[in-house]
Formats: sequence, C-alpha cells, structure tokens
Amino acid sequence: MTLVTSAGEKQVTVEITESNEEKAKGLMFRTKLADDQGMLFFYDTPQDITMWMRNTYIPLDMVFIRGDGVIHRIEARTEPLSETIIAAQGQVSACLELAGGAAERLGLKAGDTVRHKLFKNAK
Repeated sequence: MTLVTSAGEKQVTVEITESNEEKAKGLMFRTKLADDQGMLFFYDTPQDITMWMRNTYIPLDMVFIRGDGVIHRIEARTEPLSETIIAAQGQVSACLELAGGAAERLGLKAGDTVRHKLFKNAK
C-alpha cells in the first residue's frame, strides 16, 4: 500500500481482513507492530465504521479512508484494551490500523491519499 503525504510517498505492508471473523479479531492479542506494517479493514459499501480496542495490547492509529482513497480522519494513539467506540464520523470504505504514533511519524494526515487496488484510485 502506498501512502501519499506532503512529505512524499511511503510504503506500508498491510494484512487485509477478508472475513467477518478476521474483522472481528483484527489486531487483538498482538504485542508489537512495526511502523511500516498495518491491517486494512475494507468494506464494499461505504459506512460509518466503528472500531474498539478490546483485547488489543498496543496503541494504534486508526486511519479512516473514503472509497476514493482520501483519508477522512485519523484517531491517533488509541488506548489499549479500551471498549470505547471509535467511529469514522462519516461514510468511509476502510480503516487502516497502524502502530500508535506511526501516522505522525509517516507524516500522514486527513486529506492525504492511500493507494491500493481496493480503492478507486489504484494505479
């Protein structure tokens, strides 16, 4: 996956959740995640995606992405093990989970673009 930021393009290796079971488990029980790795939750129909941190031991950045690959918003450094609902706050097609603080370190912000074959902007 390519992240297109004002600081340039960054490559991130992503695991893609393909089933509802994989979406439900996500990054639960993991104890580390490198800055250049993540998990992508993609939905065929845009929706106000909601996430939480149940059984997730590491802080995450949740990057909510529209169907055209534009980042809608980022919830940075989520609290491990929290059951507080984290919403996209708008119609999006995906959530990319990165290690907590990775979005800032990569220079990623709302309005930037993500390129991957699942999004309408794939090259």
